[in-house]
Amino acid sequence: MSSTRSPSPTAPATERAALIVAHGQPSDPDGPQARAEAFAEAVARHLPDWRVAGATLAAPGALARAVAALGNARPVVYPLFMSDGWFVKTELPGRLAKAGAPSARITAALGLDPGMPALLARAAQAGAQAHGLTPAETGLLLAAHGSPSNPRPRAVADEAARAMAPLAGFREIVTGFVDEAPGIAEAARHLPAPALCLPFFARTGGHVLDDLPAALAEAGFDGPLLPPVGEDAAVAEMAARTIAALPVEDPA
Repeated sequence: MSSTRSPSPTAPATERAALIVAHGQPSDPDGPQARAEAFAEAVARHLPDWRVAGATLAAPGALARAVAALGNARPVVYPLFMSDGWFVKTELPGRLAKAGAPSARITAALGLDPGMPALLARAAQAGAQAHGLTPAETGLLLAAHGSPSNPRPRAVADEAARAMAPLAGFREIVTGFVDEAPGIAEAARHLPAPALCLPFFARTGGHVLDDLPAALAEAGFDGPLLPPVGEDAAVAEMAARTIAALPVEDPA
């Protein structure tokens, strides 16, 4: 089931509904789909008067099933993406229309959530403390995906680093990218020890499990590699706040 709250037979057409949408993984759709549904359940705990469903774009039929589970409500869609590039701006609205939600309202993506800079700062500070490091004496590498064909993902990561800097209090913060320059290894070389790496990713996938450790090892970076910011326990509450802040409108 992709909906975390079953609609009541007498539920009004204007009942508030939210839809969490992630990219997913075409080669293994079931695991990411289950995680999207679990995240939707976590968000729902902060939105007691809402129906909340979760779906990935990669799981066949998942988006249409989630939209159907929300009934007549016009959903607020929260994209679990770190940027508002092509998938969020173009592919997601088109897929929502095909799934039966052409008038869905889309919030800022996860990476652009107004609460993201503060969440990044807290996650980095907690990571430093857990490893016995003092932020003012520690460098921070914000590792992101990037894109060789679209400048937007890099711009979002760079802006997140700038916005979190005065909140986090680290000695220095640099960004590095999997798919464009400066690469992770190059960026890591500019940070003298002690330093740690915080992945600007929505979840733990191949990049976090394989590409980041390999690049850090190449650079001789031996500081801690923290969990992706998208898996922080505070993300669900942050998403719920952003969803609830969008004005609710009656369906057309």
